[in-house]
Amino acid sequence: MKNLEKLTLKEEEVMSVLWKLEKAFVKEIVSELQGKNHYNTISTIVRQLEDKGFVSYTSYGKSHQYFPIVEREKYSTAVMDQNSKRFFEGSYKNMVSFFAQQEKITEKDLEDILELIKNKS
Repeated sequence: MKNLEKLTLKEEEVMSVLWKLEKAFVKEIVSELQGKNHYNTISTIVRQLEDKGFVSYTSYGKSHQYFPIVEREKYSTAVMDQNSKRFFEGSYKNMVSFFAQQEKITEKDLEDILELIKNKS
């Protein structure tokens, strides 16, 4: 898999809206974000996402309707792989152990994960 560039928190927020809506004009993204950011700010972020290869658009005159070209799952996988390497020596076992020690994952969660692994085979 091609290495995806890590997005800023604001870029991830905009991508989350685009993944949810599947396609949107900047004004729709602003609306979905409940006006937390100015139109021009969102417009700039969307253009940055386009430059990074995360979104594309369809033109309607001078307006652009944006849509994601990177799937949420592909981005999530890339980020988790990067974090695993960065913080846990590339070991998901170490990552899960960390969350268990921090009490962020329960025994029931672990049982559910084991069931998912067993059923995948």
